[in-house]
Amino acid sequence: MDNVKTIVGNNTIFSGNIQNFTANPYRRVDLVAQLNHSVNYGEAINRLKDNVSQIPNVIDDPSPDVEILEFNLAGPVLAVRPYCHNDNYWQVYFDTNKVIRETLGGVFPVPEQHYVIRQTPAA
Repeated sequence: MDNVKTIVGNNTIFSGNIQNFTANPYRRVDLVAQLNHSVNYGEAINRLKDNVSQIPNVIDDPSPDVEILEFNLAGPVLAVRPYCHNDNYWQVYFDTNKVIRETLGGVFPVPEQHYVIRQTPAA
């Protein structure tokens, strides 16, 4: 907060977790891509892997991961996970979102939720 003095007690410091984002040589960007039920997920995964690997500052080793993460009412959800140096994290994050939109948008059907409503006649 602006112009607010914050005092952190020793117990909080010693019992809490410390996250060091720069300790490792690279960082994973975690994003998701929603697919429609009718989409050939293998084709979507291959296209995304190819296009995400072309983003500037995405490293080759490890290569980007694109896999099915879960399923919901709209269809499969893909985990899209490129790796990059810590200095390039936000650039890769935002560029990956653009690549997801450009790769899937207009090529595959838009995800939509499907509901079935059953009405039982009154007794």
